Amino acid sequence: MKQTSQNNVNAIIQAESLSKTVPTSNGPLHILSSINMSIKAGESIAIIGASGSGKSTLLGLLAGLDVPTKGSIKIKEHVITEMDEDGRAEIRNRFIGFVFQSFQLLPGLTALENVMLPLELRNDRNAKSAAKTFLNRVGLGERLSHRPNQLSGGEQQRVALARAFVTTPTILFADEPTGNLDSKTGEHIIELLFQLNQEQQTTLVLVTHDPALASRCEQTIKLEAGKTV
Repeated sequence: MKQTSQNNVNAIIQAESLSKTVPTSNGPLHILSSINMSIKAGESIAIIGASGSGKSTLLGLLAGLDVPTKGSIKIKEHVITEMDEDGRAEIRNRFIGFVFQSFQLLPGLTALENVMLPLELRNDRNAKSAAKTFLNRVGLGERLSHRPNQLSGGEQQRVALARAFVTTPTILFADEPTGNLDSKTGEHIIELLFQLNQEQQTTLVLVTHDPALASRCEQTIKLEAGKTV
């Protein structure tokens, strides 16, 4: 019991009795059931499991992009499940980077402008130079002026990664960050993820089917039918 208490004190993310249920025409669908987890600052976590096991849903809840049906989530000292959307958005802006499986790039903006956006929302005067630096780090220094529809799926994924990296977030959530990349580029992105983890003590929480990426993480959480195994 003492050890559990100490883990809770050290946790940057704490989830307790987390459940997510959605209504369907066939009755309630239980996506997640009674998830408990504790993640320490600077830790790297891989969330694995078969398709439909609830991995992406769990990631979205932990990042405050969705709300659970039951349970609580604390990020640092903030209980985000007690906040409204504006409150959760402020927490995301202050502490969180997120890499979406579907990229979520703004189609009317160039690669450079997409990466600059989160810094501009913080009124960062160095937004342009920082965005260029991270686009170079993901190998897109020659594609700054291209819009998403002019980029391949792998290139869009790298823009999304650069956008998440550029704020040097306290916590980086990533949903299949290497899923749209060839093996060579995927290896490069994995190295970038763990450089960020080590250099900035960024906490990494990753959904992945990539064994190479999961093996690099300090902890693996497996979901099966919405429950931890």
